[in-house]
Formats: sequence, C-alpha cells, structure tokens
Amino acid sequence: MDFGKDLVAASATPLVLAILAEGDSYGYAIIKRVSELSGGHLQWTDGMLYPVLHRLERQALVEAKWGASESGRRRKYYSITSEGLAQLAAQRERWKVVDETLHAIWMKTSTV
Repeated sequence: MDFGKDLVAASATPLVLAILAEGDSYGYAIIKRVSELSGGHLQWTDGMLYPVLHRLERQALVEAKWGASESGRRRKYYSITSEGLAQLAAQRERWKVVDETLHAIWMKTSTV
C-alpha cells in the first residue's frame, strides 16, 4: 500500500513525538516501532527519520544524548521535552479533527 510522501511527511512529527512519549529511544528502534504500530504498512528509512529528529531537536521538542547500547556501541538516544509533550497534545487534537472529519464524510459516502 502506497501512502504517498505528503501523508508520510504530515504524520512523521506526531508519530515520532508519540513514540518518544513512551520513553527514550534511538533511530533504528523508532523505525521498528513505526513499522510495528502500522502493521508493517509504514516502512521508514534512516533518510526519512533523521531529518525529522534533527528538526525536532532544533525546535527543542526532543533532546539527544549519547549512550551505550547493550553491545557497548555508542548510540544516540532521543527523549521528548516538555515542549515536545505540549506539541504532541496539540498535534493529537489536530489529527482528531481530521479523523472525525474524514469519518463523517466517509459515513455519508459509504453507500454511494
């Protein structure tokens, strides 16, 4: 199923913030979590995720720190900030309106 660039781009910020609201994470784990949450329909790449993380970091919505992985390798962990939590709440409300609007029109046109 092709979701198109626009839908993937529009959903990237709320998805990343929501995943980080679950707890600190790193790039590969975020990519795996998106795939898991979407039932495998959304397949993100490093080239798609890292620009989003860097933008969110510049906006002070997430923070990054270096830490060690289970194997001892250095890994960059991301965490959501209080500003990020506020942005996530705002995004949740916006997406709720979009979802309700689409649901309303689809219920009307489902018999067509």
